Amino acid sequence: MSEYWDERFQAEGKIWSELPSPTAGHALELFRRNNAKKILVPGSGYGRNSRLFSTSGFETTGIEISRLACEVARVFDPLPRVYNASVLDMSFDTDKYDAVYCFNVLHLFLERERRLFIQQCVDKVKTTGLMYFTVFSEKRQLMAKAEKSRGIHMKASRAGRRTTLPMTTLKHTFKI
Repeated sequence: MSEYWDERFQAEGKIWSELPSPTAGHALELFRRNNAKKILVPGSGYGRNSRLFSTSGFETTGIEISRLACEVARVFDPLPRVYNASVLDMSFDTDKYDAVYCFNVLHLFLERERRLFIQQCVDKVKTTGLMYFTVFSEKRQLMAKAEKSRGIHMKASRAGRRTTLPMTTLKHTFKI
């Protein structure tokens, strides 16, 4: 998957602009209200969301599979620590975090990998910490033509698979 993302970032640059997602702003306020200081951003890309946290005074760490995106992130915002690694194995980072912010990464994985990824995040967050995940909506217009398979809407892409997660799957995954 790293080759796909390297090629995509090479061809398209800052794919989603330099502005953070509105959800990063929501998470920022939540993290402030709960006195978080140290934030982990798995799937941090070129840093558009992690920069909001680092420039707001949070100690921020990003983990990104694309070598090229990590290079761009280090220039775009030199404050966070950025690891070029897979979010499916974060054992190299022994730190514990007050919060995790994860923007649209879960849809890249099927159930087994998704559970592994979430467990990796649980292992990284302090017992009293927060985890903030965003996912593609099952009603997202771009996915209207997706095939339905095992309760998860799937669409092939060069990156492998993208999924939208129905609420029932999310509730099961997070045991809500």
